Amino acid sequence: MTAARVVAAGLALLLAAACTAPAPPRSQARAQDRTVCAPPQGPPAAETATTVDVIEQAYFCILGNYHGGPALDARALLTSGFAALTQELNRAGRDLPEAVAPALTGDRAADWAAFEAAYRRITDRAPGLRDRLAVATLEAIVAALGDDHVRWVRAAKQPPDSYDGDGYGLGLVASAYGPQVDGDPGAALPPLFVTEVPGGAARKAGLRPGDLIESVNGSAPFIDGRATPAIAALYPRHPEARPVELRLLRQSTGRRWTVALRPGLYPRDPATLRVVRSELLDDVAYVRMTGFAPDSANRVLRAIARLRQGRTLAGVVLDLRGNGGGSPVESTRLLSAFAHGKVTAYQCTVDGACAASRTDDTVELVGLPLAVLADRGCASVCEQFSSAIKDWRAGTLVGTRTAGVVSGSAQAYLLSDNTLLNFPVRHHRGPNREVIDRIGVPPDHHVPPTPRDAAAGHDAALAKALTLLRT
Repeated sequence: MTAARVVAAGLALLLAAACTAPAPPRSQARAQDRTVCAPPQGPPAAETATTVDVIEQAYFCILGNYHGGPALDARALLTSGFAALTQELNRAGRDLPEAVAPALTGDRAADWAAFEAAYRRITDRAPGLRDRLAVATLEAIVAALGDDHVRWVRAAKQPPDSYDGDGYGLGLVASAYGPQVDGDPGAALPPLFVTEVPGGAARKAGLRPGDLIESVNGSAPFIDGRATPAIAALYPRHPEARPVELRLLRQSTGRRWTVALRPGLYPRDPATLRVVRSELLDDVAYVRMTGFAPDSANRVLRAIARLRQGRTLAGVVLDLRGNGGGSPVESTRLLSAFAHGKVTAYQCTVDGACAASRTDDTVELVGLPLAVLADRGCASVCEQFSSAIKDWRAGTLVGTRTAGVVSGSAQAYLLSDNTLLNFPVRHHRGPNREVIDRIGVPPDHHVPPTPRDAAAGHDAALAKALTLLRT
């Protein structure tokens, strides 16, 4: 028999086997589909109901793609989800005798099967609560990862374009707590005080920078120097903002009083909404950058070049306070204007294999001394930038420690209910391979804001940075 005939005969046998072999069991087919989650190819369609099948898809998507997935004890995810399920039943006044957690063994597929069977028994007894129970369960599974860059994104929960954070018109000191209300409460330091009053209910109530907040809804924000859950009321998630009652102290006069603030939209000064703002402070270029948005690095560099024209500058102050992050590409481009031939960060798998991100050495160097202002509001990509400047000694960090919210760049995965599951597929490390997530980047010069400085309009961190650049 010729070689061609052998191949043809073999193919015929394979085709015959494929046609006569029984279909794989439904459980096996489902197991093959469990990890089917992929980045969206366009805007998601209209959101549909979240079901146990969506929860299953999310569970195996996390285990198969999340950077820590291979090392996860999946029982912790399912236990958290089941706890949320029973809590939601209690809230609805429908606790059931069947709501008993299944035994879990550590076998991910078998544990899911046990969880699903128990989940279906419970929801079959409470069909009117199916939607609420599914949402609560999936939210808890996602939260159980304890990762600041993991989000379950639902269209119904996203704020409108005009939504402005808490909606109270109340600026709070970033170094005392910052916008990362889900972070480590131990990072919060007393006192809690107003730093700005951009508008809204706070301005109408006559609040001023420097006013101390002694209580929130009747509860102290700090007890024995440690933050309490009361502070979270000032950082509600959309659309959960509610009226808050604040007890205030104005140190300059000794006045104590109570105000009730109702959340709502209010107009902002368009100038304050610009991502990049700049001005000349005598012989120093001051540039404030509130986020690493598209083209923001180029805007910063153009601002420095414009302020530099026709004069000799002592240096650059880059103000990153309150910068919540954004594009790693923009961070790399801006870093590359202050150093070449450097590693900007490492992206690592759970087993420690790391890929280096490097500077773009086609970017022209600024060639000026740099001081960076940072605080607890500097998060994610902002911390990637700050850690690189510090590790390279390419500039000086002034202010307070950053947020410690830099798990890794998140990838979006589309779930079958047209919601998105965002999580990092690699974990971030600094240029010296240091862990920054949950720790933050410490400043070279610790200059925390104070109520008295806020009341007087004095920016102590900026003053320190200017002094460093001029000496």
